[in-house]
Amino acid sequence: MRRLADRFGEAAGNCASMTELRALVSDASAELGFSYFALLHHASLRDPGKPYVRIDNYPEGWAAEFIGSTLYRHDPVHRASRRASRGFEWRELSRLTNLGPREKSILERSRRFGLGEGMTVPVNVPGEPGGSCSFAVRSGAELPQQRLQCAELVGVHAFAAARRLLGRPFLSPPPQLNRRELQCLRLAAAGKTDPEIALILGISPDTARQYMKRARAAYDVLTRTQLVVLGLRDDWISFDEALDPRSLDPDG
Repeated sequence: MRRLADRFGEAAGNCASMTELRALVSDASAELGFSYFALLHHASLRDPGKPYVRIDNYPEGWAAEFIGSTLYRHDPVHRASRRASRGFEWRELSRLTNLGPREKSILERSRRFGLGEGMTVPVNVPGEPGGSCSFAVRSGAELPQQRLQCAELVGVHAFAAARRLLGRPFLSPPPQLNRRELQCLRLAAAGKTDPEIALILGISPDTARQYMKRARAAYDVLTRTQLVVLGLRDDWISFDEALDPRSLDPDG
């Protein structure tokens, strides 16, 4: 299996097109004992016209329902990918993210289209949309446990090759936050909680939470820390503001 990963890495580095890479991933996936794979920037489901990575062989019916019903917005696999630093099995999802009725329903509906257990390799490159490479067996089949480590290496090589083939940076203009969202972001960077932000701005705690939620949604992140890091990157926040809350102007 290690030789398979090495062979795949070399071949992926020589791929000249996404079509060639798709065939290579499909062959490697089958050799590893999987029936399905999906290699993508998660934002490709929301903005299919943009030059994001997306190659997969998931059942067409499931792909159509997953995108058409906007189930991808609540996909627990994608959510877990934002938090995980290594490959994970889907049976670990409850440890990595919230599995409420909606998330469990998504997993159950996928099985009706033949998707069984799987594993995912998260790809979180600073300045790019979050992404992942997933491998899955058919419903009712067992995961090839002895090959999961090799699958993780194949996933890493595959995404690196896809990024190379796209040949462009993924940095995009920062999302536009309104005045209140920016105020909440800057106060969060200074370490203020939502109730403290509400008190400073003279708004209700629920309203402060909604502004923070909208700011995280604009950046497609789940945590305050991720939001603050991206706010610093995009110059919405200065390091002085993050270090000294007295530098903040609540009316600014």
